[in-house]
Amino acid sequence: MTGVRKAVFPVAGLGTRVLPAVKAVPKEMLPVVDRPLIEYAVEEARQAGIEEFIFVTGRGKDALEDHFDRAIELEDTLQQRGKTRELESVRHTNLPAGSVQSLRQLDPLGLGHAVWVARRAVGDEPFAVVLPDDLIKSDTPCLKQLVDVHARVGGNVAAVIDVPREQTARYGILDVTSDDGRLAAAKGLVEKPDPTEAPSTLSIIGRYILDPRVMRELDKQQTGKGGEIQLTDAMAATIGEVPFHGLRFEGTRYDCGNKAGYVAATLAFALDHPETKDATADLIRQFARDL
Repeated sequence: MTGVRKAVFPVAGLGTRVLPAVKAVPKEMLPVVDRPLIEYAVEEARQAGIEEFIFVTGRGKDALEDHFDRAIELEDTLQQRGKTRELESVRHTNLPAGSVQSLRQLDPLGLGHAVWVARRAVGDEPFAVVLPDDLIKSDTPCLKQLVDVHARVGGNVAAVIDVPREQTARYGILDVTSDDGRLAAAKGLVEKPDPTEAPSTLSIIGRYILDPRVMRELDKQQTGKGGEIQLTDAMAATIGEVPFHGLRFEGTRYDCGNKAGYVAATLAFALDHPETKDATADLIRQFARDL
């Protein structure tokens, strides 16, 4: 089985749920403590063994590429001032030459379309898809957990969580055939089903390891829910050719595509950061007393 070397980052979205904060700044550049969302996503991929990083972008997203490029003047200034720690943090974001590709989606036709844009860069091998909006705090990176499971079961593997039934219309939902409490096998997937029709409450979030057959389904450019090209539909179409599994990953997922999730992520990561944990804990206690 071919290892997973490439990751696609669909980052062309407008971030309408967090406007006006992202009117002029890519939503993936919103900071959580001292790092932007896209850096957390890329670092997670690096720790999972990813070697090639494919950004599917849109207009106004140049800052994403710049963040992983060398900032020579900044590095020189930090070095001259003896700011070693800051210099190391800046240099850590520099990805190896030739490891990054940036592709334009051009038209907002859905997540499946964004992934399809990367078809030539991905080639005929399994690949990861990482949505930076979903920030996951875990001891073992979520994508590494998926890569390890994929090495055993192959096919398509997605990170999943259990959601309240009334929320199934927000997610791709698994039609489960077996479930050991951590790994669930599925015979089908339904994109954003009505709660009364959802086959389960096990929902896909923004981490995937996908078989290249998914790209062949996306090649058909078939539209689904909302008139968009849905990644869920393409994955579902490959079931029978390759297995599909949902992994209940170890860790906590924060949906930073909405305001409440972004605030929660900031607090959680600030409480874990050596420079901010004590001050953040004091603030939380103060706010709790004032409620």
